[in-house]
Amino acid sequence: MDTLEAIATRRSVRKFTHRPVAKKTVNAVLAAAILAPSGKNRQPWRFVVVAGDEKRAQMIRVMREGIADTKARGMETGTAIMTARVMERAPVTVFVFNPEGALPWTSHSVVQTFMEAIDTQSIGAAIQNMLLAAQALGLGTLWMCDVWSAYQQLEEWLGESGELVAAVALGYPDEQPAARPRRPLSEVVRWF
Repeated sequence: MDTLEAIATRRSVRKFTHRPVAKKTVNAVLAAAILAPSGKNRQPWRFVVVAGDEKRAQMIRVMREGIADTKARGMETGTAIMTARVMERAPVTVFVFNPEGALPWTSHSVVQTFMEAIDTQSIGAAIQNMLLAAQALGLGTLWMCDVWSAYQQLEEWLGESGELVAAVALGYPDEQPAARPRRPLSEVVRWF
């Protein structure tokens, strides 16, 4: 599969088969991730892979406890419960951290704010590489950014520090979603 085909055919998958994903395959996806460009070649990413029934069950328990805690504090949780359901169905979840990033609720200097914006863009490129590599290998993925509802609980359970940026569900797809509508170039591009 060439790159343009992978881009055109990649979909957000929310249903996965029970077929396990080999560690070698997950590592191939992660190897593609770390080839992404990064500002100042900082490579501001760290990946924590959760796989196997026992670890997935623990992850879901931690996620649900975090969501309940967030709700109890009167905060919105967005689509976090749907994210937890996808994580439960996916054989693999990859959590993506910026080890140099500060917790979102702490104060940031202007320099920190700019550096974290650069790092987040770099991490986004790494995640996109993951999605496209997975597509080329016949896997389905879902890029999930609303893990913030269980942010502290997940960081503690995973034993990571830094900024939890996102998670990616990974597995063999059990659905073939149709392409979602896209705005035409004429609406999003202006030549100057």
